[in-house]
Amino acid sequence: MICIEKRVFFALAAGFFTLSFSCASNKEVAKASPDRTVQTSAPQKAEQVPPAPAKEDPPVSPEVQFAQNVSNNLQSGNMEQALALFDNMPAGSEKDSDLQTLKASLLLSMGKGAEAEVLAKELLETNPDDVDILGLNVMVAKQKGDAKTKSALLKKIITIDPKNADANLELGDEQALRHNYRMASKYYKTAVDSEPTNTGALFSYGKMSYYLEKDSDAKEMFERILAINPDDAQALAYLGKLEGEAKRYRNAKEYIDRALKVEPHNAEFYLDLGTYSRYLGDYKGAESAWENAVKYDPDYFLGYAYLAGLYDEQNNFDKALEYYRKVIEKNPQYYYAYESLGMFAWHKENWAEARNAFSRALQKNPGNVSYVLMIAATYWKEKKIPDLKKFTETAMKGMDRSGLEYAVVRMYHDMGGDIGVLQRISAEQNRTKRGKFLYYAAVYFELKNNNSIAQKYYTEVVGMQSPMFFEYRLAEWSISNGSN
Repeated sequence: MICIEKRVFFALAAGFFTLSFSCASNKEVAKASPDRTVQTSAPQKAEQVPPAPAKEDPPVSPEVQFAQNVSNNLQSGNMEQALALFDNMPAGSEKDSDLQTLKASLLLSMGKGAEAEVLAKELLETNPDDVDILGLNVMVAKQKGDAKTKSALLKKIITIDPKNADANLELGDEQALRHNYRMASKYYKTAVDSEPTNTGALFSYGKMSYYLEKDSDAKEMFERILAINPDDAQALAYLGKLEGEAKRYRNAKEYIDRALKVEPHNAEFYLDLGTYSRYLGDYKGAESAWENAVKYDPDYFLGYAYLAGLYDEQNNFDKALEYYRKVIEKNPQYYYAYESLGMFAWHKENWAEARNAFSRALQKNPGNVSYVLMIAATYWKEKKIPDLKKFTETAMKGMDRSGLEYAVVRMYHDMGGDIGVLQRISAEQNRTKRGKFLYYAAVYFELKNNNSIAQKYYTEVVGMQSPMFFEYRLAEWSISNGSN
């Protein structure tokens, strides 16, 4: 068997692996030493000793040369050429399990899964307890999506080698995907204990500790990674997160700045940079960071959400509306944005867009009477009275007829009967609830073209100085505009 020290990493499915070749001759060449002459009398002329012949390196065997050629091609990134070398292997080495494992690994990494599977199974039949070959078959199963076979192979590896770092990492990943973070953490910890300098294991255990709020463990793991590689961007980013959550935003920003020097196009890092900048009061810096986040990952919604919130906070209505639209476009399931989109569309008098947004919000929170009333108001704004009545009639079916919510929706449905309802709103003891319904009373009177009473109620809402409900903001806008 060729003298090869190999390790087939479980990251093979992503097309990355590391191999090291180390061979030594079977015997050492002894060093010749010149004879010593003992002087017993007068000195004599020393005998001339001819210089020792130069030592020649032992000839390199074809097998070792083959392995070295494969290694050279891998190191230069020429995987196709490395694989082609296997077509002309040295005689007698075709059955070498190390080389065949390497070949199967290459096939798998290059997307030739079917060929890799055939070879991997053949190797496993003749080497059923070889951990590297078992690991190779794990990756074949993983690439095929064969979870059952993969789990069985991993269990066998753990039975043979309970502390096997790669197997424990893979098992940890399985548990993490199931959101079983405590079990994942145990597997990752075993991998770390087995290989204390394995940065993959250190990062996985650190990240899981971060999720489990074991901040001291997380910090230790990320710092250990930096001791090995000071430019590890992910470790730097997570140390930034830990500092940010401790409200040490300047330290957090320093970490994420370092991470961005390593990975200047990482959108997630820009999301964090924007957050730290925002908390430091650097609004322009936050805006720039989040603009970079959407630049480098234009299909991810969160950067747009942060920008929308920033413009929302600054009362930049046009920009806020633009970016809330982007949030919904990129992630229609992000229902938190629908309320804000509805608000800004309402402010722009885009009644249909506002209604659609509040309708989507209502689907996610069907018990929210605010959304019902906003939808009803948009129909009224567009003078679509039959649609208004049909909608409110359906909405009232599920309501408690004795409740204030029902009474206010009924007022919109009937477009009248407001005197008794207003008395009930004024008598409401819950401050937030009273504020909400005072706003809808104001909208109701505005829709009936009684702007003086409408402004009276808008002013009463704003005077509460208790912005715990989104209608407070709408009332502020109505006051500033003189009417909504």
